[in-house]
Amino acid sequence: MPATIPLTQRVIEIKSPGGPENLVPATRPVPMPKPGEVLIKIAGAGVNRADCLQRMGRYPVPPGASDILGLECSGRIVKTGEGVSAWKEGEEVCALLVGDGYSEYAAAPAEQCLPIPSGVDLVDAGGLPETFATVWSNVFERMRLKSGETFLVQGGSSGIGITAIQLAKAFGAKALATAGSEEKCRSCREYGADLAINYKTEDFLEAGRKFTQGRGVDAVLDMVGGNYIARELALLAREGRLCFVALMRGAKVEVDFTLIQRKHLTVTASTLRPRPVAEKGAIMSALCEKVWPLWREGKLKTATYRRFPLAEAAAAHRLMESSQHIGKIILVP
Repeated sequence: MPATIPLTQRVIEIKSPGGPENLVPATRPVPMPKPGEVLIKIAGAGVNRADCLQRMGRYPVPPGASDILGLECSGRIVKTGEGVSAWKEGEEVCALLVGDGYSEYAAAPAEQCLPIPSGVDLVDAGGLPETFATVWSNVFERMRLKSGETFLVQGGSSGIGITAIQLAKAFGAKALATAGSEEKCRSCREYGADLAINYKTEDFLEAGRKFTQGRGVDAVLDMVGGNYIARELALLAREGRLCFVALMRGAKVEVDFTLIQRKHLTVTASTLRPRPVAEKGAIMSALCEKVWPLWREGKLKTATYRRFPLAEAAAAHRLMESSQHIGKIILVP
C-alpha cells in the first residue's frame, strides 16, 4: 500500500542566530518531491559542525535551499518525483541533503541517495552520507591517497576523522590521527589508526616525523587550520598534499610558502553543500561503487556516539560543541 503522507510535519527551526537554545520545534508543510527527487520519511539524521555554524549565522544557506538544518539523513522513500526510475517507494536509503534533515520528511535528489550498507542499522545510516562524501571527495579525489602512503587526519575521533581512518586503512594506507584525550586516542586506534597522537600532550609534527623516520606524511586532512598550518606544511613529505574541510582555529596565518615550492606540495580545500547536484551525485556514485562493498567485507563499521529525539536538537548541539563525543550524533524523529 502507498504510504500515507501528512500535510504537515514537526521540524526544528532556528528562532534567531545564537546558541543551542535558539533551536525550537515548529510545524512546517511536508515538502513534495520535484522532478528527479524522492521524498524520504526520516529515520535518522546526522548532526554536523556545519549545523552549529549555521545556527550561529556563520554558514550561509545556498540560494533556494531550505533554512531547516540537516545535511544528511536515512529513511524510507514514500514518494518519487517525476522522472525517477532508480528508486521505488518503500526502499530504504541514506541521502546527502542541502537542508531539511532536522525534520520528519525531506526531499532529496535521487542521485544523492545510496542504499543502506550491508549490516548497518537504518537509524545509524543517517550519519554516513555527509562524512563519507566529504572524506571520499577530499582524501581520495582531491589528494589522491594511494596504497602504501602515510596519511594524517586532524580530529581523528570526529565523525569525519573516524571515517577517514577507516577508509585510509581499507585502501592500504597508513593512518595517523590526532585527538584530545587518551580515551579518544584509544578509539582512533580501535578504528584502525596506526598512530594516535594526543595533541594536548604531544606535538603532532614531532610524532609524525618520528613515525615516518623523518620522511614526513603524504597527505593531511585538516579541520583545524590556524597555527596547525605551518606545522602541517613542515610535516609533509615531498609531493605531499594538504586539504582543508574546516578552519576552526582561524583562516588567516603567516606561513613560509617556500616550503610549498621546495617540496612540491599541493594545498587544496573544498566545500560540499554548495556543489551542483551532478557533482554530488558523482561522489555518491563513486561511494556506491568503490566504498559501499567494503561494508559487506567487514572493513567498515559505524561510529554512532549517541541518539537524541528530534525535539532535543538543542541538547545534541550542546554535546557537539562540547567535543566530548566520539563519532556521530544522530537525531531521531
